[in-house]
Amino acid sequence: MLKYFCSNPGSAQPCWPMLLSTFSHYSLFHLLANMYVLHSFSTGAVATLGKEQFLALYLSAGVISSFTSYLYKTLTKQPGLSLGASGAIMAILGYVCTEYPDTKLGIILLPFLTFSAGAAIKVIVGLDTAGVLLGWKIFDHAAHLGGAACGIGWAYWGNERLWQKRDPILHYWHEFRGSIK
Repeated sequence: MLKYFCSNPGSAQPCWPMLLSTFSHYSLFHLLANMYVLHSFSTGAVATLGKEQFLALYLSAGVISSFTSYLYKTLTKQPGLSLGASGAIMAILGYVCTEYPDTKLGIILLPFLTFSAGAAIKVIVGLDTAGVLLGWKIFDHAAHLGGAACGIGWAYWGNERLWQKRDPILHYWHEFRGSIK
């Protein structure tokens, strides 16, 4: 578990855990909280992106958020493991809140308290930025920021500049695979 499912810049296996750590969690509460947020925001993201692009964003953001955490821990010389899907989920949250900033959101136990998605992402990014600058250890704030940046970036540039340009590469790959048979 420690070798492949916990992300750590000092690990003997630095690459695989960057992806695999998004599938492990500290506790049942950690898992349930992440899955609740993912479920809440995935419907809108899948409707806009489609299943393939959603999966590409989610997995890419998992690696990017882990790498952001690596950089932060290396620069600040902080030891410690990272795991959980929250960096990848922050990408989905960042994407949805950027695409649909006027959507009204609420908190599960406080249904009378509503706010816009645009305001929510600003507050969340602000709290994670404060967490990085002040050295808070509650969450992996650097991974959250890396994931949010990935999702927001995907909302602005991902579909046009990255996803639509994958077709020539896929076409070449299918031709290559077909010619080997």
